[in-house]
Amino acid sequence: MTKRTMMVLAMGMAVGSASVQAQTDASATPKTAHKKPKAKAVSQTEEELRELRMMQVKLQAEIDDLKQMLMDRDTKLATANQTVQATQAQAAAATEKAAEASSSVAEQDNKVKDLQGQINDQQVATNTAVKTVTDNQAKLAAAVESPTTLHYRGVTITPSGFFAAETVYRSRAINSDINTPFNATPFNGAGEAHTSEFNFSGRQSRLAVLVSGKPKFGTLNGYFEGDFLSAGVTSNDNQSNSYTLRQRQFFGQVAMNSGFTFTGGQMWSLVTENAKGTDNRTEVLPQTPDAAYHVGFSWARQPGVRFQQKLGQFTVAASLEEAQIIFAASNQNQNFFFGSAGVGGGLYNLNANYSNNVAPDVIFKTAYDSRYGHFEVGGLARFFRDRIYPGNVSATSVPATGGTNNTEFGGGFFANAHVPATKYFTLGVHVLQGTGVGRYGTSTLADVTVRPNGTFSAIRSSQGLLSLEFHPTPKLDINGYAGGEYAQRTTYLDPVSGKLVGYAPITSSNAGCNVETTPSGTTGYLPGTPASCAGVNRAILEGSAGFTYRFYTGPAGRIQYQMVYSYLNRESWVGANGISAKGTNNMVFTSFRYYIP
Repeated sequence: MTKRTMMVLAMGMAVGSASVQAQTDASATPKTAHKKPKAKAVSQTEEELRELRMMQVKLQAEIDDLKQMLMDRDTKLATANQTVQATQAQAAAATEKAAEASSSVAEQDNKVKDLQGQINDQQVATNTAVKTVTDNQAKLAAAVESPTTLHYRGVTITPSGFFAAETVYRSRAINSDINTPFNATPFNGAGEAHTSEFNFSGRQSRLAVLVSGKPKFGTLNGYFEGDFLSAGVTSNDNQSNSYTLRQRQFFGQVAMNSGFTFTGGQMWSLVTENAKGTDNRTEVLPQTPDAAYHVGFSWARQPGVRFQQKLGQFTVAASLEEAQIIFAASNQNQNFFFGSAGVGGGLYNLNANYSNNVAPDVIFKTAYDSRYGHFEVGGLARFFRDRIYPGNVSATSVPATGGTNNTEFGGGFFANAHVPATKYFTLGVHVLQGTGVGRYGTSTLADVTVRPNGTFSAIRSSQGLLSLEFHPTPKLDINGYAGGEYAQRTTYLDPVSGKLVGYAPITSSNAGCNVETTPSGTTGYLPGTPASCAGVNRAILEGSAGFTYRFYTGPAGRIQYQMVYSYLNRESWVGANGISAKGTNNMVFTSFRYYIP
């Protein structure tokens, strides 16, 4: 309630009180005769009462106005409250609509984003499709203009090979082309030990072709590889230098999707180190132009069949391979044989000897490929049969009991490791140890000798090769090799003759191995050969160093130059009087090759 309202009420109460008081006083005064002098006072009182009544009426009107104002205010407050409530309701409705609108906007935004993502994905797919089409067009153009393979029906034909211009210098002549017969470098007593030789050769130029088909179950391969390191009857270096083509490899192969592979034909022996599993055409060869490779390297290329199975990082393989016997003996009796020269009708070389094999060579190998390198272990089994006449006591007599066949066993184990020690350096180690395994060494030392009774005796031998390969740049390789091969002395005392029979008898004479002799004829092609020189090989050693530089490697193929220096040492077993023989040779090889792409 306002101060003004309180004042009006207070004045109203005062007027009421004054009116009551006036009435009381009037009733309490005795009724007496009115006298004319008192008339003025009564009139004044009534006037005051009248004024008070008028004031009361006025105040009452003001009170009524105030009440009306209060009622109007209440009405307006109620109206305002309703307006507020309506506004709040409208605000809530607006908020709800705003939320709905926001949700709709977010939904629309998500839809826009999804649409934009679909557009981006479509753009990526379009770009990928365009790139694929472009790449396929480029590949198609390259396949048409520069095909890496030729297509014939259901197979692809991939040619390969190289063209070679090579030279070899040897400080001691051995009348050989680019291929070195390590076990025949001359002792000092030979006339050719005092003359050198220098020869050009293009005969190692190679032709190769791979034919592949891909049925659902795997891959079929056929491979041929040949060069001209074969000599015909009329081949010579006088004018046309015509030499014959020879097969290096010629095999067929079935490789199943399961990891099993069968290979049959002429190929590298399973003894040869591989770069991957036991896969054909991944052989690891010493980097040298010498077609006989390097002393200590174990290998053969011969007909056979190979079975291999991949088991994760491991590969297990077995092969059956063509067998031959390399024989050497001194003081042997005439009471055995194991083969003969080739027969023309049988398509063997009439000037070469062939052994009558009782069984193929059997070879097993397990290979392991890891990030640390390639590792191999294996073994081989060999069977040596000859026909003996044990009752024969002289060179011409025939035993009454007739002859009989006898088979001796040989074999050994081998291991290979090829480890990339750093990005630029690779270390390789190879060893082969056993009896009757000399043929698998590149020096082809003897497999067997013979006892006095005519039976074979397998010779213990060893082969080893250490390789160091540096790759300082993609174009340059620097290689170093050190290898050796050894054949053990194997002799028996003949109870009839009293002589030592077998391989490298200590009673053999080497007295003339280091004494030069005069020519043995007048043609000029018959140099002197040492007299009284058994010279049975004990060990062949070789060390070499060289480099290969690739001038160009690209779509047109590869051009490279190679130079290798090699030092060869041939040692004989000590003979009578403690005399041994030694032959050395310094050799330099160069090779310029163009490999087709």
